Amino acid sequence: MNKKINKATDFDKYLKDHLKDPENKRLFDMYGRQLETAYAILLLRKRAGLSQLALAKKLNMTQSNIARIESGSENVSLTTLGKIAETFNKKLEIRFV
Repeated sequence: MNKKINKATDFDKYLKDHLKDPENKRLFDMYGRQLETAYAILLLRKRAGLSQLALAKKLNMTQSNIARIESGSENVSLTTLGKIAETFNKKLEIRFV
């Protein structure tokens, strides 16, 4: 039987079904915020014309730390976020909405 599967629709249904579970939803939202933060740091670095290594040196870290931060695989501390903000002359703002 040659049944055509619409993978995007199947994934949308899968995601919708799994996000009904409060714990899955909580984890999904938490990781989404982590990825948003990672992307914001990546954009700051790129706009400043810095390599990961150059940023790492400014923050007294390793290039691999920066790579993990930018990939969203490392949960960044407030202290590190503050140092990143200071490096780019930005204000760190944390909000509860």
